[in-house]
Amino acid sequence: MKPFTYERATSPAEAAAAASRTQGAKFIAGGTNLLDLMKLQIEAPTHLIDVNGIGLDTIEKTEAGGLRIGAFVRNTDLAADKRVRKDYGVLSRAILAGASGQLRNKATTAGNLLQRTRCPYFYDTNQSCNKRKPGSGCAAVGGYSRQLGVIGTSDACIATYPGDMAVAMRALDATVETVKPDGTARAIPLASFHVLPGDTPHIETALEPGELITAVTLPAPLGGSQFYHKVRDRASYAFALVSVAAIIQRDGTGRVAVGGIAPKPWRVEAAEASLPNGSKATASVLLAGAKPTADNAFKLTLVERTLGAVLAQAKG
Repeated sequence: MKPFTYERATSPAEAAAAASRTQGAKFIAGGTNLLDLMKLQIEAPTHLIDVNGIGLDTIEKTEAGGLRIGAFVRNTDLAADKRVRKDYGVLSRAILAGASGQLRNKATTAGNLLQRTRCPYFYDTNQSCNKRKPGSGCAAVGGYSRQLGVIGTSDACIATYPGDMAVAMRALDATVETVKPDGTARAIPLASFHVLPGDTPHIETALEPGELITAVTLPAPLGGSQFYHKVRDRASYAFALVSVAAIIQRDGTGRVAVGGIAPKPWRVEAAEASLPNGSKATASVLLAGAKPTADNAFKLTLVERTLGAVLAQAKG
């Protein structure tokens, strides 16, 4: 781990301003992903801004009937919140599927959204990786790619977004609230928060330099039956090969987002019109344009079958 300086911020505006003053600065809260990356020298921040003391750790009801989740609410508290368990079951289930209890006790809502890919070539600094070192190439293209993306990828990067929580939030149409270094706030729909790699896979989100996440807002409850099915290589904690977050209404309509297949939580609203017609019809639209490798072509079938299991469970 390389040397760095450290400070504790006392407000969101102060934290964002501090980040803009020091090139190479990073925010730290739970640190469950960042510290690992620093030890491997994949991340080498010059300055850490500790945001644990600035509040933003409560869950409040919004005027629209939804919930406003502070950026630094711990995953354990979010998954256990009675309102979340009652009205946003897909979110609670996704968080519980995502990590061990020890990690959930430290990990935060904002940090979870910002966790970086688990592509093995990203973590091996002896391999080329455009996400880790722009312009260096992508060893995953033509390499071992069983865990990697089948859709939304590019010639420069085939990594997947690894999280579970964001997949559920995408199905719920969550919104990310932020504050910029100049003090202005903005709201970013989760649909456009994570960006596709294109020629710049090192740019993973719509955040601007120094911009701090302050909260995530959920709309009013959608009702229906809510599911999060995660398929992985072992029963204990592992990243998803495929995951499906779904909210299914009694008439068979609903919403669905998929994880483990793309550089962002993957939702195609046009595919949801096919939900009453079954998983095959829905998956054909959801995965239109997919470019799997020989290693991970099985994910196309796995999406259809996992979605089929969800729809069968919804019928009871």
